Amino acid sequence: MNVRKSEFRYRLLEGADVEQVPLSCQGTPEQVVERIAEIGSSAMLAFEGATHVGQLQFRSYLAGTVSPDGINDPLYWMDFANQAPPLPERTLALFCFHVGQLEDGGARDPQYFGRRMGTELLDATIVWAGGSGFRAVVAKATPPTWPIPQFMGGMPPGVYASRGFEQAVSYHDAALRRGLDGVLEGRYGNQWQEGLERLVQEGANLDQLATATICVLSIESS
Repeated sequence: MNVRKSEFRYRLLEGADVEQVPLSCQGTPEQVVERIAEIGSSAMLAFEGATHVGQLQFRSYLAGTVSPDGINDPLYWMDFANQAPPLPERTLALFCFHVGQLEDGGARDPQYFGRRMGTELLDATIVWAGGSGFRAVVAKATPPTWPIPQFMGGMPPGVYASRGFEQAVSYHDAALRRGLDGVLEGRYGNQWQEGLERLVQEGANLDQLATATICVLSIESS
């Protein structure tokens, strides 16, 4: 079997990175340092040469988490609207994928889209979780209709399924629905607005698109 070599290099965020790499959506440097001390890291980083070009953020799962500001707060990714199934005490919750992130903020360089960075970040994180004592990984999958995953910084259910995740439940995500309205109103930039407007013009129903799926990967204990 031919194994394609990755274009990028991946490694965990470490304490020495806190002042060097983008921390958008991760909180303050002090909070990131606390997460590193708690579980060993807070993100899997992607590099092209010496340049940071992406990351997948994660935290220890905390049942019952509620986002204080819908999709505009990182806790959205661990807010399952009371739909989450029972999960092991040591579960890793995946947050957002920042593909094409060259600096702090919401800007993303589209030249990095479609180059497997997101799935490779996911694969590297799963391997690390399995070797770090986690019993499960949980993720909120976004609707499998571009540009929604690009805008949200998530992955569609099929990507998680291909990695062995089971779909626990799907539900109407009111926060996501409000976020899609915000995109159409231009609150998140023209890049996402134009793509979503095209979907609507093609007959897409935003209520149907605003579906989140909770995906769970069980990790066998050794």
